[in-house]
Amino acid sequence: MGPVLAGVLQLLALAGALALVHIPLGNHLARVYSGDRHWRVERWIYRGIGADPDTRMRPPAYLRALLAFSLVGVLFLYALQRLQGVLPGSLGFTSIDPDQAFNTAVSFVTNTNWQSYAGEQAMGHVVQTAGLAVQNVVSAAVGMAVAVALIRGFARSSTGELGNFWADLVRGVVRVLVPLAVVAAVVLAACGVIQNFSGIHEVGQFTGGAREWNGGAVASQEAIKLLGTNGGGYFNANSAHPFENPTPFTNLFQIFLMLVIPFSLTRTFGVMTGSVRQGYAVLAAMGVIWLGFVALMMWAEFAHHGSAPEIAGGAYEGKEVRFGIGASSLFATSTTLTSTGAVNSFHSSFTGLGGGVALLGMMLGEIAPGGAGSGLYGMLVMAIIAVFLAGLMVGRTPEYLGKKIGTREIKAAACFILVTPALVLVLTAAAMALPTPPHSMANGGAHGFSEILYAYTSAANNNGSAFAGLNADTQWFNSTLGLCMLLGRFLPMVFVLALAGSLAGQRPVPVTAGTLRTEKPLFTGVLVGAILIITGLTYFPALALGPLAEGLAA
Repeated sequence: MGPVLAGVLQLLALAGALALVHIPLGNHLARVYSGDRHWRVERWIYRGIGADPDTRMRPPAYLRALLAFSLVGVLFLYALQRLQGVLPGSLGFTSIDPDQAFNTAVSFVTNTNWQSYAGEQAMGHVVQTAGLAVQNVVSAAVGMAVAVALIRGFARSSTGELGNFWADLVRGVVRVLVPLAVVAAVVLAACGVIQNFSGIHEVGQFTGGAREWNGGAVASQEAIKLLGTNGGGYFNANSAHPFENPTPFTNLFQIFLMLVIPFSLTRTFGVMTGSVRQGYAVLAAMGVIWLGFVALMMWAEFAHHGSAPEIAGGAYEGKEVRFGIGASSLFATSTTLTSTGAVNSFHSSFTGLGGGVALLGMMLGEIAPGGAGSGLYGMLVMAIIAVFLAGLMVGRTPEYLGKKIGTREIKAAACFILVTPALVLVLTAAAMALPTPPHSMANGGAHGFSEILYAYTSAANNNGSAFAGLNADTQWFNSTLGLCMLLGRFLPMVFVLALAGSLAGQRPVPVTAGTLRTEKPLFTGVLVGAILIITGLTYFPALALGPLAEGLAA
């Protein structure tokens, strides 16, 4: 079997598995967030945190609860790292430096999981499990809660209430993420991913002496790392490490985990708004972009010109031989089109155009299918933009799901799509202009510029992957990337919740002969076109200086 055919067959198997679980998981998520009953364990949690799950929150209250919870998470994780040297299970590692502790705390709380450290050489068992793994769960639940709040904005009328943040958070953890993560962890452990609390020990004899490795609760952290579209690896090599991703099956299963909730949430959207066909339209837009990017990445890595790739039959540099080009391309595309950021290959070693595909996937806003929750609300904001553009072309007041898209709604949507590009382009320009940051670049020219651009694109979009040729463990990058992650996560949520409240306060307008049918293939095409055009107009000059220049010069 040729490598191209193997890659296509893996793609088909993955698509089939996602199709099988789409309806049952999507329906389950809709029941979780629509029900009124609270489980006993949930009531215990509410009493423990002093929250009333039956209080109906308007956007300001919902946002305050979200920000307060996230702030506590940042402070707790920061303190845990700073105190690591005196904690049990530290494996002898010292406390983390202040700037790196800040960066890591912000990274995991914002669902970014950017890592400027080597996990097996810096973090002990307590920080990994009680700190990082816990944030993998709750940060994903926060994103899902915001997505559900926006869905309620479309589904409700004449009220500004969006539900209860604490109920949405706890239900997402207790009824969705923890059960699915337990099942996924068992599957991964059964397939060879390690799960233990062993200390540091020597492994084998290599050139230059023995190598030291520490064990850890890897399978459990790996499961939620992917299921919650987090991406932070227990080891520095992430999903290229055989302790995290030992076989081609685990590799495909990990891709499935990072895609399953974002794709299934489109079904939840359709069920909760009473129009399943609207959910399928959003799913189709996500699927078209995802499949197109996978095909483009495979073409760039299999057929890119150059003597070494031509002799080898593809660009094998930086890829694990147990996965090959096809599976590596599929993983890289999926991890950058979601907000996962996990890697099973060295993105910096991809071809110039292949690295550009990964970079462009993040620049889309990671909405195809995007992160757990963040992908859906990002795509719905783009749907509002597409409806507005279509309304301008036909001279009608734009409507989406029976709600008018007026001045308030389009201002919130416009601010949402402007936040991330502003962070990426301004901070990239600052890093290139100042004298110190470029010293962290391992390469010069177009590829060196791509390293900087990739880092800030990854941080602002809460992805967390890197070109890895950049030494980001400096005060400048730890601080600016941390700020970028904070603003890139929470400012868009401010505008999403404002948009949701505005929509929830409206009365539905009746459908007429002139209403744009947003469940039709025509609208899906308009939505995909709007996403690609807006992204291209925003980022093309930066892409031309980086991956395009490198790819065309190769």
